[in-house]
Amino acid sequence: MTDDDLLRYSRHILLDDIGIEGQERLLAAHALVIGAGGLGSPVALYLGTAGVGRITLVDHDHVDLTNLQRQIAHTQGRVGQPKAESAREAMRAINPTLDVRTVCQRADAALLDRLVAEASVVIDCCDNFATRHAVNAACVAHGRPLVAGAAIGFDGQVSVYDTRQADTPCYACLFPPHTTVEETRCALMGVFAPLVGIVGTMQAAEALKLMAGVGESLAGRLLMLDARAMRWDEIRLGRQADCPVCHTRHG
Repeated sequence: MTDDDLLRYSRHILLDDIGIEGQERLLAAHALVIGAGGLGSPVALYLGTAGVGRITLVDHDHVDLTNLQRQIAHTQGRVGQPKAESAREAMRAINPTLDVRTVCQRADAALLDRLVAEASVVIDCCDNFATRHAVNAACVAHGRPLVAGAAIGFDGQVSVYDTRQADTPCYACLFPPHTTVEETRCALMGVFAPLVGIVGTMQAAEALKLMAGVGESLAGRLLMLDARAMRWDEIRLGRQADCPVCHTRHG
């Protein structure tokens, strides 16, 4: 750790739970972020400011004017740019030494199999169930913790799916891949701008805790937010014996 690192990350180092050893673990970690939009923006920015050593951003989309209401990593001047590259520019404006790699394509099974295997933690910030299930399957296959969030309208949720723990579920335990789910997109339903910031920031916090090795993660718990009332509800979750993803892997 350089003198500049000691100064930049001093407020983390001052925390007894993190200290120099925890910060060094962050500097040695590799975070894979799927999606650089509403949730991915605060995730990418906070992972970057916190000093995660390597960050890979995956997003096939481009910055659009309608994104700027909530996707805080992007600017008017970067409309039309790939979102992953725009987010990298925002991150490096704050922390120029970051190792940020971008993948400007859709996250399919083959890509995820390669990228998840290289990651310390995976943060799912995408907006569709097919990709979420593909991300979850790759995380289960490679034994990587998954921090997943979702936000639509005024409703958000966040959890950690870490099948390295014997009794905690994967994403498919809660949302079976064979069930029919009606997709709800921001373009049709709308989304309260700060909601993605709240959920994304919590995803960043969970990912940083996992990489630094501090605290207790949300594994086995699903937090659900009603932003109209600003009320959180928590559901305790267990692994499903008939889960087609994690049961066949670990059962």
